[in-house]
Amino acid sequence: MKLILTADVDKLGAPGDIVEVKGGYGRNFLLPRGLAIVATPGAERQIESIKRVQEAREVRDSDHANELKQKLESLADVKVAVKTSGTGKLFGSVTAGDVASAIKSAGGPAVDKRAVHMPKEHIKSTGAQSVVVELGHDTTAKVAFEVVPA
Repeated sequence: MKLILTADVDKLGAPGDIVEVKGGYGRNFLLPRGLAIVATPGAERQIESIKRVQEAREVRDSDHANELKQKLESLADVKVAVKTSGTGKLFGSVTAGDVASAIKSAGGPAVDKRAVHMPKEHIKSTGAQSVVVELGHDTTAKVAFEVVPA
């Protein structure tokens, strides 16, 4: 059975890899859990476009990581708009995905939400905050942002 992996599977491959597995393993384990999709010509084209996006997001070397660090730390107007009560308390909390999309919308580089390290305590109020973004190659950037009511 020919499948395209959508997630990292131990001893099988990484997302986007086209693998050949036994029918039972594919039908009973990989497909129901969403770890793979059936390899069709349309799905293969879709995976190629996903790989291109991942390559654009990937940090190539330490010079590229330092360049991204400078871009991230020089961003001045990063705002995360969230629903709040009248007293400024948030309904929910700010997530890493919210911060990553705010960085992108402020003109910064595309950052993977898994690379954004949120503080141990949840961000549940408006005001100035900061997070650390792991860029790879032993490089981290500290990004300051402001949580504003939507």
